[in-house]
Amino acid sequence: MNVYEVVQGSTSIDGLVRSERAQPEPGPSEVLVRVRAASLNFRDIAVVRGKYIGGPLTQNTIPLSDGAGEVAAVGADVQDFAVGDRVVATFAQGDSSAALGSPLDGMLTEYRCLDASGVLPIPADLSFEEAATLPCAAVTAWNALTEGKAIRPGDTVLTLGTGGVSLFALQLARMAGARVIITSSSDDKLERARALGADETINYKREPDWERAVLDLTGGQGADHVVELGGAGTLPRSYQAVGPRGEISLIGVLTLPDGDLSPYALMFKGATLRGIFVGDKSLFMGLNRAIEVNGLKPVIDTVFDFDDAVEAYNYLRSAQHFGKVVIRI
Repeated sequence: MNVYEVVQGSTSIDGLVRSERAQPEPGPSEVLVRVRAASLNFRDIAVVRGKYIGGPLTQNTIPLSDGAGEVAAVGADVQDFAVGDRVVATFAQGDSSAALGSPLDGMLTEYRCLDASGVLPIPADLSFEEAATLPCAAVTAWNALTEGKAIRPGDTVLTLGTGGVSLFALQLARMAGARVIITSSSDDKLERARALGADETINYKREPDWERAVLDLTGGQGADHVVELGGAGTLPRSYQAVGPRGEISLIGVLTLPDGDLSPYALMFKGATLRGIFVGDKSLFMGLNRAIEVNGLKPVIDTVFDFDDAVEAYNYLRSAQHFGKVVIRI
């Protein structure tokens, strides 16, 4: 079967190579998935550059945590799935350390054997391409808004940027009846975010002190929820932008430290900082129910062919995308 591998020790996108492996056969508790689509996350760029958790890979590894397809065969003990079922893989296969794409082989392959506990049915109205966007970005956004300080109608949500997690946060927040403020350096992307339902937009190139703009837009109160995707470089500004008893969901690792990372600014507000690392299967199941009830459609920027996987990586790294980048297999 055709696969892509990130070669052992890779430190650049040049380490992503097309290869062949024998088609696997499912064990007793496994399903064999004919993968139809996979999507990219920033973590996948970090993996191929050797910058992800644990450093460069110690063995050739099939990349990408996010993929969807149809069941091609089932193991003898599998009862919940049958050949032909449309399924999506969960980010982690068991505990959070057993993530697809690193350290486990991922989904950029024609076939993948997974334990039956590591897949879920695809929401009925989603395509394979749309379902492939869910396991990392959508579950992360769902975790940020429904766990910890759960979102309520009338809350204000600030989300940073217009990548996959941020746009899912926008869609989910609007679905819950919240007001959404979103940031970007591109006016075009901000207009597209407004078309998706964003109430307020901030161009952080024109307004580098964007936390002040958030306070102005909220009458000095700040946001109830901050979906923090910049990481250490934007965190001090998020401390200022969050409101009393609000919550910052720390997700991103996109920027270098800039300013005082001390959380003392949160103390006088009674606000909290909560670390997010995707989410477990139960969260994914809750997300899928919400998608089906509300008819949510993931935002896909571009779908690349399998032959163009390296181009897809380069496009994601260029940061031109609005929403998710998908590879059709």
